[in-house]
Amino acid sequence: MHWRWDAATDKANLQKHGVSFETAMLVFEEPLALTLEDPYPDEERWRTIGRIVNIVMIVHTQPAFDPLTGEEVGRIVSARKATSHERRVYEKGEQ
Repeated sequence: MHWRWDAATDKANLQKHGVSFETAMLVFEEPLALTLEDPYPDEERWRTIGRIVNIVMIVHTQPAFDPLTGEEVGRIVSARKATSHERRVYEKGEQ
């Protein structure tokens, strides 16, 4: 699976939230990560909560098959430290 993102958005996200998308994508390797549907109205998006160093929340698209590369490709939209509520959801393993 491959993740892509807009470089300018990644830079802005790092400045605003202190989390780069390169680091954030490690959450997808975390076995206890939780993925929840995101209510964004214009595009199907998901929120994944997992622990890297801190517990982080990532908003991303569902990976889809790219016929040009032959890979599953998803797009990271944003990443930040999880809120206290999001941390509790993650720690309880709720979905």
